[in-house]
Amino acid sequence: MKYVYIIRHGETDNNKVHRFQGRGIDASINAKGLAQAEEVASVLQEKPITKVVTSSLVRTLETAQPLIDQINPVVESYRDLDEMGFGDYEGSYIHEIKEEIDQLQQRWEAGDIDHSIKGGESPKHVFDRAGKKMQEVLRESDDEHIAFFLHGRLIRILLSVFVGKGLVHMQEIEHCNGSINYLTWENDEFGVIELDHRAHLSEVTV
Repeated sequence: MKYVYIIRHGETDNNKVHRFQGRGIDASINAKGLAQAEEVASVLQEKPITKVVTSSLVRTLETAQPLIDQINPVVESYRDLDEMGFGDYEGSYIHEIKEEIDQLQQRWEAGDIDHSIKGGESPKHVFDRAGKKMQEVLRESDDEHIAFFLHGRLIRILLSVFVGKGLVHMQEIEHCNGSINYLTWENDEFGVIELDHRAHLSEVTV
């Protein structure tokens, strides 16, 4: 059995002002995001983590860095673990396109998980690339405790499938910047220890 830790990256300025930020925007975490990263490290340094995995986007590596500095793990980064590509929505303020977002969400919840944002990706495409990569990392690694530093929508997509809800229920997966999901993995199956752990965070931002 392996123990899997899935962490959402710390806050960025785009998160703060509620702008779409997918794989097309490589934004750094801000001061609050760094504080959240340090709070994550304060918890996870007590775990026997020997491998840290991030996406190719800098906000995940910056969030992982305080933990990396403390435990000196093997570090791997993969483009297949990048956030969903939001296409034409990248950089848009959420409140400005709320009606379009609501319609998109309704299509996904109705089962049209192949539907993609114009110029972007569909939930199914994101799961196919990222879920495959996570399973590949877990199968090929001898490490028993692995931390994945990932992204908000990506975490919703992955966990909705990993915990058996399915992609149409991805919106039910809660998270915030710096929250931690504790899972097990054995024989290609995930088990849940705890989702959306926030107790270590002094301030929650979504």
